[in-house]
Amino acid sequence: MSLSVQFLTLAMMLLSGVGMGAAFDGYRVVSNRLRIGRWLVPVLDLLYWLAATLVVFRVLAASNEGELRFYVFLGLLLGIGFYFWLFSSAVIAFVVWLMDMLQRIWRLFLNCLDWVVLKPLFLLGKLLRVMAGFVLAFTVLLFRIVLQLLKPFWLILRWVLGPLWRPAARAIGPWIGKLELAGRWREWTSRVRGRWNKWFGGAGDDGSSG
Repeated sequence: MSLSVQFLTLAMMLLSGVGMGAAFDGYRVVSNRLRIGRWLVPVLDLLYWLAATLVVFRVLAASNEGELRFYVFLGLLLGIGFYFWLFSSAVIAFVVWLMDMLQRIWRLFLNCLDWVVLKPLFLLGKLLRVMAGFVLAFTVLLFRIVLQLLKPFWLILRWVLGPLWRPAARAIGPWIGKLELAGRWREWTSRVRGRWNKWFGGAGDDGSSG
């Protein structure tokens, strides 16, 4: 093996040692910030060392075809020591700053999602409930007005059809009683009244409390 290849391999191992140190500091800061459970730390440590070993052997295979020499381990140790001597504190500070920046960006995204999507949808839902309440109240009022306007015609019609209606009512009265229409009508109206209070009663309470 030529001297130039050996120097290249030594330089690559130095860089690999620096990379291993930087990766270890980054992994340590991220695991501490994410508060990874203690039971998961040995697994992640094993994965780190497996990944570091694969990367070193890949670099070694590219530089001197994978031959293990003394200067290979010397280069790795010098690279790791050089990194922790000069660059460790700077890399840790950069990773902490990067984690803080990503956390701020995530909070900003959640706030934007809340203000742009969730709150408008909530306000739209309340507005639709209030509008539905007004429409239903207006419909009931209009229906009552129509009934009041039709009441004279209904009285005239009942007076005209009275001689025919009374015998028919006596004939079908028992059959209608079996259907229990009055009870069913009261049950249905109570259900409608309960739904009305459930759907639109809360909107009125909110408005009064404001």
